[in-house]
Amino acid sequence: MCDYSLEHVISRAAQVADKLVSTSFSNSITRGFAAADDINTAVCLLPGTEIAFDRDVSFEHPVTYAPQTLPHKVARFRQVDLDREHAHHDALEFPDGQVVLLTKLLPGQHATVLQLPAEAKAGEHREDTPAPIAEPLAHV
Repeated sequence: MCDYSLEHVISRAAQVADKLVSTSFSNSITRGFAAADDINTAVCLLPGTEIAFDRDVSFEHPVTYAPQTLPHKVARFRQVDLDREHAHHDALEFPDGQVVLLTKLLPGQHATVLQLPAEAKAGEHREDTPAPIAEPLAHV
């Protein structure tokens, strides 16, 4: 929901229509989403949460750190590499199947929470990670 590196940052759960901004948090080694009106509060997304950006999404390449832009404005939050204890898990999956870690998003990008994941009904099995938007997945 919020990456391990945000354990010491004030946080709250996302709500539909929340205005978010990508940011670097003080006292943390990571980036993530904050409330647009309170950049000191991390907004935690559940896997399956859908968000819309104001513009195409920009991130830093994981190896070269060069700025990259994806021609997408919508994404679904998911968690990756859950078998790795001290790795960043929070990521966005885009319609073409690309997955970008939240910690790689460039700061200052604005987004809105469109939809939260459906709650599992009593007695139903619910998977932690939603089905991908598209295959194959490529970590960026």
